[in-house]
Amino acid sequence: MATLSFEPLTYGDIPEDERPSFRAALVPVFGMLVFLSVGAIALDLDPQLPLLFGIAFTGIVGRYWYGTTWAKMYEGIVDGLRMGMQAILIIFVIYMLISTWTGAGTIPSLIYYGLELLSPSIFLPIATILAAVVAFAIGSSWTTAGTLGVAFIGIGTGLGIPEPMTAGAVLTGAYTGDKVSPLSDTTNLAAAVTNTDLMTHVRTMRVGTGIAMLLSLALYTYLGLTATGNIPPGRIAEIQTAISGTYAVSPLTFAPLVLTFALALRGYPALPAITSGVFAGVATQIFVQGPISIEGFVRAMEVAQSGTAAGSGAGLAAEFKTGSEIVNNLLLTEGLIGSSWTITVVVAALALGGILERTGVLAVIAYHIGESLHSVGSLTAGTALSAFGMNILAAEQYMSIVVPGMSLRGLYDDFDLDSRNLSRAVEAAGTTTSALIPWNAGGVYMVSVLDVPVCSGAWCLDGYAPFYFLGFFSPTILILMGVTGWRITTQSEDTTVGIKGAVESLGDD
Repeated sequence: MATLSFEPLTYGDIPEDERPSFRAALVPVFGMLVFLSVGAIALDLDPQLPLLFGIAFTGIVGRYWYGTTWAKMYEGIVDGLRMGMQAILIIFVIYMLISTWTGAGTIPSLIYYGLELLSPSIFLPIATILAAVVAFAIGSSWTTAGTLGVAFIGIGTGLGIPEPMTAGAVLTGAYTGDKVSPLSDTTNLAAAVTNTDLMTHVRTMRVGTGIAMLLSLALYTYLGLTATGNIPPGRIAEIQTAISGTYAVSPLTFAPLVLTFALALRGYPALPAITSGVFAGVATQIFVQGPISIEGFVRAMEVAQSGTAAGSGAGLAAEFKTGSEIVNNLLLTEGLIGSSWTITVVVAALALGGILERTGVLAVIAYHIGESLHSVGSLTAGTALSAFGMNILAAEQYMSIVVPGMSLRGLYDDFDLDSRNLSRAVEAAGTTTSALIPWNAGGVYMVSVLDVPVCSGAWCLDGYAPFYFLGFFSPTILILMGVTGWRITTQSEDTTVGIKGAVESLGDD
């Protein structure tokens, strides 16, 4: 379970002489969005520098307008980085995992066998279901995307399925399983910050998440049917021949995958489970792919550090080159060193979120959103908006749960609503939408492991966002529940409010 090393500021925690007004709190938010939009769209910059400008601008506003000291803002940055340290370490290790599993033949073998078992018409829904099952079993959407997701991208490419569609299906399945798993860190966190029993929260999440999953599966089935027949002649045979000509394709190569998932199922946290998978990948490369020698060990460790790349801009190293350019592109990895771009984005985003938290911007915005809510429907929608907004501003899915979860607990009590309604709202609208924000840790991570952008091209169709259906269905269904009162539970009667109760609560206000 994820734990926070600090408690984010609430509205009442901020000294009055340092508490910005709602309009003043929007200034650094507006500035940050300007920096990001101008930098990314007009100047085609990577997000690091726009985020850095956002940090500097927020610091100036905080010091000379709000009166927050430099020391406090620095502490906020440190707390933000500390909160995201687990995500940073996982990104480091995942880059090594993907590289070692490629060198070991694990991912190539998954692609090889997957092309034999799957067809375009069923691939997307099957990939979604498998990702959901694995994520539920191990409690981690990130681990699922970084392991099975990478293999599914390769299989889908061989079947003629566009990569953005495959990435969207993987994310829908991964986050579905994660949200209804009692092993998930964000699921535990949502229950903890709202004072909700864990299993009560899990049961409350199941209905809305299940409906969103079924709607998504229907759309993936349709997309799969439209993709049928698009496989270029001989592509599957070409890919399989190229893989088997370079790697020893064998069930033995699945040892790292089995070990990683076995440890996760036994309750080990994601970081030690994934790290074990890295060492298992190194051992498998030595004993299955060879050579079994000191030189083989050194080469396997080099793959963990630098990936399968031959060097800067040089493509695959000679021993990993196949006879297919498609396969070469699929199996090109950069190892631990390749994580630097991703890590710098995450560090900058976490620092910005930390300084926005310490200057009181996040607490003030959450408080004023809560003050404007006057019905069960508006409270649910406002919670969803607050959670999504934290994903944009704080760039970390944990904050999308913690800030609204802590700030809005009193309002749910005022409406006589059971805490499970709040825990469901912050997770259904917070965790599931983190992958839709390009600078959020979730979005940065998914882009880095799946090698598909969040949004690119006309209508974003070259990115995974339009095909990540759960990210849209989950908050939409949540809001509809609030508006209609369906499965909204009160404290006094422990029953659902229903449509009539929702209307009555609006009239009472």
